[in-house]
Amino acid sequence: MTDHPLTRVSLSTGVELDVQVAGDPAHPPVILLHGFPESHRTWRGIVPDLARDHFVLAPDQRGYARSSKPAHVESYTADRIVADLLALADHFGLDRFTLVGHDWGGAIAWMAALRHADRVARLVIVNAPHPFIFQRSLIDDRAQRRASQYIRAFRDTSLDRGLVGAGLERFFGSTFAHVLTSVVAGRDKAAYLDEWAQPGAMTAMLNWYRASAFIVPETDEVVPRPAFLDAPFPPVTQPALVIWGMEDKALLPVQLDGLDAFVPDLTIRRVDGAGHFVPWEDAPAVIAAMRDWGV
Repeated sequence: MTDHPLTRVSLSTGVELDVQVAGDPAHPPVILLHGFPESHRTWRGIVPDLARDHFVLAPDQRGYARSSKPAHVESYTADRIVADLLALADHFGLDRFTLVGHDWGGAIAWMAALRHADRVARLVIVNAPHPFIFQRSLIDDRAQRRASQYIRAFRDTSLDRGLVGAGLERFFGSTFAHVLTSVVAGRDKAAYLDEWAQPGAMTAMLNWYRASAFIVPETDEVVPRPAFLDAPFPPVTQPALVIWGMEDKALLPVQLDGLDAFVPDLTIRRVDGAGHFVPWEDAPAVIAAMRDWGV
């Protein structure tokens, strides 16, 4: 599969993003948000199908690849990244759109849907936990807490010094992302290694974790229960499709438990035999789930 040219877009939020643009602008719009440690390439197997009858935007989000990399951790809070999303839609004259997100892109998609129902018409989530259920599981579910210890490691800024050259490959071989490097090969893997090696990229990518408000206790730590877990939480009002690779070792199936209480118009499509990086591991299953749901 050959690379598609990217469009450089200057946003009103002060950053520039590289964006894959595909399809006819007259068609219904869909925006695809990647997660860690990827780029628009997450959607390599998805975009050509969607572009047949949608106008598709797949940005390299702030901090990634050759998009802008603000220096400070606070530049990577979720509200800043949601603002990028809305500014991107504004740039292309999109009022309402279908939003698709994987991993961190899914976390941003959940927040955008919750806070901007006037803009996000429909929501597709791929292996990305709902914010309430994720925080609850980090407190109450021992297995999910254990599986999330990598987040504590990613928040350690001393990590960044070793993420050059061979250290970069070692890092990805020793984290949940090793699955990605095992399913991505050839030119795509070389492209990812090049994106990760961009000046400041690894620090910027990890800053998404450092700026996050999620409380990730140590495995056996006793921590105060966040008050919001015992208060009402607003529902997602849009129709939502959640696609889940059931072999995900970082985000466990507990993330699906009770999800319908927070998402009244919910469809869940479980993908057996695929893990966290299901857009790479089984793109046809992701496409089929989206098409069956009506995207």
